[in-house]
Amino acid sequence: MSETSRDIIERVRVLREIEAISAETLAAELGFDPGEYNRWEAGEADFPIGVLVEIAARFKVDLTELVSGEPSRLKTFCVTRAGGAPEVSRRPMYTYRNLAYNFHRKKAEPFMVEASADTEGKPLSLNTHPGQEFDYVLDGRLLISVGGHEIELGPGDCIYYDSTEPHGMKALDGNNARFLAFIF
Repeated sequence: MSETSRDIIERVRVLREIEAISAETLAAELGFDPGEYNRWEAGEADFPIGVLVEIAARFKVDLTELVSGEPSRLKTFCVTRAGGAPEVSRRPMYTYRNLAYNFHRKKAEPFMVEASADTEGKPLSLNTHPGQEFDYVLDGRLLISVGGHEIELGPGDCIYYDSTEPHGMKALDGNNARFLAFIF
């Protein structure tokens, strides 16, 4: 487990302890399977990014603060220059870059995501989280599965879906795929 993952787990645990609620209570309140939640908090599996969005909202903290330990500061606008979006390390086959990391009280979490070409030969890793998600493909081709339906997307294609449905994606054609992901 990476140091970043340990830090995130500790911040989640502290937020729970401040409000004196158990992991099981938080899992039930947010609609997560308690066993799965316990695996996340034990560091046996990474918290999915959508779950972190929900936890941040539940405790009324910004996702940036939950993930990095640093508070967001900007309230009118936030400019993220090319190459300046911080990486949010969550799952090894994807690179997430937080595009509005320093904006306070966002209504959505926008990410630039890169699915590694390595994902093509591996089974889809399915994930669920509360809310909705919008993905827009910039480069490469992407296979996405939502609720058991598999769809291939290319540059300019997009999909909007209920992210409580099991979903996952992988790059196709032996190349990385880059897409914008907005989690609501």
